[in-house]
Amino acid sequence: MDVLCLGAYILDVLGRPIEELPKTQNSVLIDEIRLTAAGTAGGTSVDLARLGLTVVAAGAIGDDEAGEFLTMLLRRHGVDTGHLAVKPGLRTATTMLPIRSDGTRAAWHMRGANAVFGAADVPRHLLEDVRFVHFGGVGALPGLDGPDCVSLLAAARRAGRTVTADCLGFKRADTAELLAGYLPYVDVFLPNDEEALLITGASGVAEAAAEFRRMGAAAVIVTMGAQGCLISTAQGDRRLPAFDVPAVDATGCGDAFTAGVIAGLAQGWPLERAAELGTAAASLTVQGLGSDAGNLSLARVLDHLASAPRRRLT
Repeated sequence: MDVLCLGAYILDVLGRPIEELPKTQNSVLIDEIRLTAAGTAGGTSVDLARLGLTVVAAGAIGDDEAGEFLTMLLRRHGVDTGHLAVKPGLRTATTMLPIRSDGTRAAWHMRGANAVFGAADVPRHLLEDVRFVHFGGVGALPGLDGPDCVSLLAAARRAGRTVTADCLGFKRADTAELLAGYLPYVDVFLPNDEEALLITGASGVAEAAAEFRRMGAAAVIVTMGAQGCLISTAQGDRRLPAFDVPAVDATGCGDAFTAGVIAGLAQGWPLERAAELGTAAASLTVQGLGSDAGNLSLARVLDHLASAPRRRLT
């Protein structure tokens, strides 16, 4: 296997366009409703598989219909689901997302089995069988966050694996404290701008990225939506512009970006070139509904990278 994706696995239910909720029991017709495999581990695993990497999932689902459906979606995309832990009596994490016509969205989330996913659900031999370990869901997995997660990431580092990590929103007030334990074992940390500013209390993304590097991350990439991304390493900071494309739904763009970065690193590319691939993957994803909307393949992302127009850096 190329990548172990451990963390949050979620079934997303999305509809668009939704500008407001009906105020009566009447139905309102909309253009699309989709169900997709999502979460900072689940969505990333799908995109990695589409980009040609072999991926094994480590997470928790319930013993319900949603868990069966989520497993089917992951397998359909080529993800190895043999190590998803099924938690009896619990429901699978699910999010409902009403997507506005401008691509923004609110969310209603049920944590479900993700709340009890722990280190005991991750067979240690998996760390020996992969090249990359991606931890998706810092601060959103109460059964894993803390010393157990530090132990897993340290074991991955000792095994010589490249470790990446990102957040799933801003779920805990002590996320900065958690990251101080994790980041010394993380090669690339990939928060979005809102998460970075909330966690650090910084006034700008460059300051936030510098704080994450002081905590121990070898490199930090802060994604900023239409403003592109900031790459921060020991060699300095560099901004990359986003692509100038119509935005339908931002769901899963961060997961696509992360998958592109990992896929680029797997090709042996330098970090900046890998971030370019991530930017292109996110740009394709934002043009459709759901985390898998980009219909990604390595060839398609490379073509987009070479030909699509860029936004101007501001």
